[in-house]
Amino acid sequence: MKVKVLNSSSRKTRERIKKSFALLMKEKQSLNRITVTDLVKEADITRSAFYTHYDNIYDVAKDLQDETFHVLLTDIDKLYTLENIDEYFDEIFAYIKKNEEIYSMILASNDPLFFTERLGELLTTKLIGLLGLDTSKNNLKLRIILFIDGSTSILIRKFRGEIQVSLEEINQNMKDNFKLLFMN
Repeated sequence: MKVKVLNSSSRKTRERIKKSFALLMKEKQSLNRITVTDLVKEADITRSAFYTHYDNIYDVAKDLQDETFHVLLTDIDKLYTLENIDEYFDEIFAYIKKNEEIYSMILASNDPLFFTERLGELLTTKLIGLLGLDTSKNNLKLRIILFIDGSTSILIRKFRGEIQVSLEEINQNMKDNFKLLFMN
């Protein structure tokens, strides 16, 4: 991120850039097909305004990725026990719902994996620590990976319109499955 202090105008410009980026991801289906020219035209900003905030298109993708990781990992750091796992899922889904428009555009493209692999690794490590169990026993690591990858896949399919289910239903299903897999 180039701009260090975000005033109201800078925040609005960055949001316009991110929203336009998400729209172009949906339209062009690939990160490498988006140009700065496309983005500034879609966002209705100048090139200099874009370059005030980002060096290139990949920085916009990284900013969205980092924002998502920050929310997911900050909230998971609050989990010291499994007793408040429902609250964690509720907070995550509130964030996704708040940003549903952007996620539906990004995940509708062919490149949603630009952050899902890293996210899976980070969440796997956090859940192993949270569960406090030896991953060499009972295929725990495999169950964690299955849970995270399956959950990510369901969200991608929802945002691509492949399944008709609400975020609330996905949230409840994830909470139920987490308890079934890890709290017995």
